[in-house]
Amino acid sequence: MDREEALLRKRLIELSQMAFHKGIVIFSDFLNLNELHILHTTPKDLFYTEYETFGGYEMSERQIAAFLPDALCCASGYPITPLEILPNASKFAVGMSHRDYLGALVHLGIERGKIGDILVYEKSAVVFVKREMAAFITEQLTRIGRQSVRVKEQEKPEETYLPSCQLLTGTVASVRLDTVLAVAYPLSRSKIVPLIEGGRTFVNGKLILSNGFHLKEGDVISVRQLGRIVYEGELSVTKKGRHLIRIKKFG
Repeated sequence: MDREEALLRKRLIELSQMAFHKGIVIFSDFLNLNELHILHTTPKDLFYTEYETFGGYEMSERQIAAFLPDALCCASGYPITPLEILPNASKFAVGMSHRDYLGALVHLGIERGKIGDILVYEKSAVVFVKREMAAFITEQLTRIGRQSVRVKEQEKPEETYLPSCQLLTGTVASVRLDTVLAVAYPLSRSKIVPLIEGGRTFVNGKLILSNGFHLKEGDVISVRQLGRIVYEGELSVTKKGRHLIRIKKFG
C-alpha cells in the first residue's frame, strides 16, 4: 500500500468514526474509480459504520460515500446538485468536450473532489457537484474558452441523467476482459493489455489487472479516460465456436 492510498483509507475510516460518535450521516467528497476501489477493499471491520455510495444517478462513475450510523439510511439525502451548463447564444454554440467543462470548473479554484460526473451533450452538459459549491459555480462560471455560458440548477428525476449510449456487437473467442474491450474500442491487443495491467480498468467498481478476467452478463466495465461499457451477454455461438456478444457503450 503506497502513502497516498494509506492516507485515503485513514481518512475514510475517520469519517466512519465521526458518523458513529455523532450519530449522523457523514459524507465524503466525490471519489474516483481508484478511490472507490480502495474504499471497497478496505476490511469492513476497520469501519465503525456501514456505508453506501452514490453519484447522482444510477450509472455514475464518481461517487460520494455516505457513512451511516445504525438505523439510518441515505436514500435521497446525498449533498449532490446537478447543474446544467448552457451556451448563451445557442445558435452559434459549438460542442465542447469533457476536458473543456472540467478545465473551466477547476480554473475557478474548485477542488476535483467537489465535482462528480460530467455528462456532455451536443451543445450543453450536466455536472454533478457537492451542494455547497452549486451557488458559487452558478454565479462564477460565465465562460468556457471563447464561449459565453450560463449555469442553472436542475431538479429532474434521477432517471433523466443517462449518458448517451450505443449498442455494439462482435465475435470473440472467449468472453475475456481484453477481447470484450477490443469490441468496444478500436484498439489492438498490444494497446489494450497495458490499459488493464496499468490499473486503468475496473469491473463493477473493482480494479482488475488480469487480461483473462471472465465477464458475466450485466458486468459494468470502466476504463479510465476511455469511458464505460456494459457487457449485455452472449447472443449466439458461431459454427467456428466464436461467441457473438453484445455490449452497451456509453460516451
